[in-house]
Amino acid sequence: MTRTGAGKGARSPGAGPPVRRGDPGLALTLDRGSPVPLYHQLAEQLTAAIERGSLAPGSLLGNEVDLAGRLGLSRPTVRQALRSLVDKGLLVRRRGVGTQVVHSRVRRPLELSSLYDDLETAGQSPTTRVLRNEAGPASAEVAAALGVAEGAGVHHLERLRFTHGRPVAYLTNYVPEGLLELDTGRLEATGLYRLLRAAGLTLHSARQSVGATAATAAEAARLGEPEGAALLTVRRTAYDHTGRVLEYGAHQYRASCYTLDFHLLARS
Repeated sequence: MTRTGAGKGARSPGAGPPVRRGDPGLALTLDRGSPVPLYHQLAEQLTAAIERGSLAPGSLLGNEVDLAGRLGLSRPTVRQALRSLVDKGLLVRRRGVGTQVVHSRVRRPLELSSLYDDLETAGQSPTTRVLRNEAGPASAEVAAALGVAEGAGVHHLERLRFTHGRPVAYLTNYVPEGLLELDTGRLEATGLYRLLRAAGLTLHSARQSVGATAATAAEAARLGEPEGAALLTVRRTAYDHTGRVLEYGAHQYRASCYTLDFHLLARS
């Protein structure tokens, strides 16, 4: 059971109570009686605070000595916790400044859901910038994915998705022409799948492939990554319950701040 210490010098018999300290608005509770190492507890709670936005990109945590004193921990314990977050790309050490939050990592379950909905559910404050919203003829690749004739009318969307003001994904989608109204203002206010559902279109299943690529100069500039950085690529074709294709997407995600979570079952 987790208990909360009353102050910096709070102790109880045996292993002693956990310590609750930290920056205003950031509650860190360390259970000294737990078999989980303190450095791991600290790393997990800092990670959670970054992911839910309590520690926004640019937030300063101070140096190891300051943190150790504020949290009532040894310096090696704090160093080990911070090193694990630096290795994950969540923190960066800056000389003369201290330890700073770089970004939170986007974690998504591998299921038929939209990035916008997953980010909003996780408290990641998604926003969208529409770069392209126009109708045109389908290329051979797009026509094959949508199950329409080459040259048939399709709606072409290109969007940048942000969380806490930083770009995390570049989204390219194709929708059969006439399927629904795709207003730029509505696309910037919400996600494509919400608009499909609002139009009475039911997402039933999808085929999806996941890969990786090295960012070109243009892709790197668009997503705020160095040229050559790893990008996660996802191609998805979504269907309704009748097997009709509702949309085809070809997306790029920053691998440095994006994770897909899988739930795997053993074969019987």
